[in-house]
Amino acid sequence: MDEETLDRLVEEAKRGDPEALGRIFDEYAAPIHRFIASRVRSPSDAEDLTQLIFVKALEALPRYEARGIPFGGWLFKLARNAIIDQIRTRRDHLPLITATTRATDEAGPEAMATLREDLRRVARAMSDLTDDQREVIELRFFAGLSVLEAAVAMGRQEGTIRGLQFRAIASLRRSLGIESSAPAGIAVATAQVHS
Repeated sequence: MDEETLDRLVEEAKRGDPEALGRIFDEYAAPIHRFIASRVRSPSDAEDLTQLIFVKALEALPRYEARGIPFGGWLFKLARNAIIDQIRTRRDHLPLITATTRATDEAGPEAMATLREDLRRVARAMSDLTDDQREVIELRFFAGLSVLEAAVAMGRQEGTIRGLQFRAIASLRRSLGIESSAPAGIAVATAQVHS
């Protein structure tokens, strides 16, 4: 969805248009859920937090003003804060392997074994990142946010996000044995892991 359409929908939702709110939910529910699921232990907690984010967004929407901040960044900042609250109170994190392993009926045992091993390797490589680097990777590639949206969600400058992303990808490439001259395949591979 382009920014102009999203801005229009946000204004309509602020005026109480349920269809506009539904379209915003449709656009952001899956990416927010993926981001939350990568950070909390229980799938039911991820579902609950996703719903909570949209309740909070609905309550705060009348006060939302863009001021150069993308709506998606604002929404993910709500999600990030809810996750931080959850972690502080429950002290639990979900390992990447658990958050991303999704068995499918079409995949055979060999394909599932290969996928699980790939996920374990990515999880080990992700665990070597700093918390900020890991969060940038999650926001940019798992949740699909732009640099600006990730910056807003993390309360950082765009340049800081770009630097964290660059260092995180370089670290992941080293850990996974991917040549640095290869195309930015780690980002694509990591994003595909979470599809």
